[in-house]
Amino acid sequence: MVRKFRSAFTLVELLVVIAIIGVLVGLLLPAVQAAREAARRMSCSNNFKQVGLAIHNYHAAYNQLPTQGTGPAATSGSFTANNWGGDPDLGRGQAAHDLSFLVGLLPFIEQQALWEQISNPLNIKLDGTAMTNPWSPMGPNPEFTNAYLPWQTEVSGFRCPSDPGTGLPAQGRTNYAACHGDSNFRYETTSPTRNGGTSSNNAQMQQGSHRGFFVNRNKMAFRDCLDGLSNTIACGEIATDLGDLDARTDPNGHGASSVTPPSATGTDAYGNPGNCRNGLDPNRPLFWAVATAAAADQRRGMKWGSAYARYTTFNTILPPNSPSCVVHGTLIERGGTLSASSRHQGGAHVLMGDGAVKFITDSIEAGSSSAAPAWHYIGTGTVSNRVGQVSPYGIWGSLGTRSMKENIGEF
Repeated sequence: MVRKFRSAFTLVELLVVIAIIGVLVGLLLPAVQAAREAARRMSCSNNFKQVGLAIHNYHAAYNQLPTQGTGPAATSGSFTANNWGGDPDLGRGQAAHDLSFLVGLLPFIEQQALWEQISNPLNIKLDGTAMTNPWSPMGPNPEFTNAYLPWQTEVSGFRCPSDPGTGLPAQGRTNYAACHGDSNFRYETTSPTRNGGTSSNNAQMQQGSHRGFFVNRNKMAFRDCLDGLSNTIACGEIATDLGDLDARTDPNGHGASSVTPPSATGTDAYGNPGNCRNGLDPNRPLFWAVATAAAADQRRGMKWGSAYARYTTFNTILPPNSPSCVVHGTLIERGGTLSASSRHQGGAHVLMGDGAVKFITDSIEAGSSSAAPAWHYIGTGTVSNRVGQVSPYGIWGSLGTRSMKENIGEF
């Protein structure tokens, strides 16, 4: 009689097979995550290219760039929530030259329906019911209301898929911001002002200090970009805040008053941007050690409709993914050292003036972070610093200026 033996794995063989499978899974998962992030990064780049195409189409239609700080002037009343923010039932409100450049781009990124809601006197509440009176054309000031439906709308073309931020306390978020150049001086004091007036002193200070592709509340065009569109950053990527004390997205108050010239002393990050790093947690260098004074809805990228610096502006002073700081003062539209940032590894996207999208690494040559920015001040005498000179912030700063004739080369 012949015995038949059934073949089977031994315990040792089974354990070896399980171990091999475990190793393969361990190797595969990071590759899958990397592939997903690569896809999200490509999608982010494509969204940014659409913004660039929209800017060029806008320029072709109107012979100028969309204005950062646009909308009807303030016709009456004071700088208050009730006056400029309108009322959830009674409507009205005043944009007061505080709408971002993204608002003007809406018809050029296939958001015509949203644009028509904003440009016409909308008569709808957040819950879809009718209002007693309509909102003003171009809407209320985004900073002073959370009851205006268009400002609450999330526009997918303004978002990076890698950024997980969503919902309250933000209104509609954005990951793309206007480049204000290599200076942080007097962002809010420009000509024309909110009420449509002009100031010779303000105009002179602006001309000496604001050297970027966009200038707050001023008409700009491609002809102003004397360095060449391919050598000048138009927009940059910013991460939106998640309420976790991230130094890139929760601007700390390390700056002096924007009314006076910058000072390179003490903890003032206005004249010495490197001081923006004061207050970081030594155990987590990308986060603040203590909570900042900024309200939860007043952080980076939280309101795509607002031209306030902390929401839709960045400057080429500190390299990408550096901390952001704002100037002291009660007017939160004031500027500061506001860095580009992203949820991608190692850098952030920028949109060049010619529409090209480039990924700038955190290690880009950025000169001296302790150097004072370019500024021009008219007060007790006229005081200037580096006006007309090349950027003190290396290649990064030079990419942010539109007409300083720097030799940028490869980057």
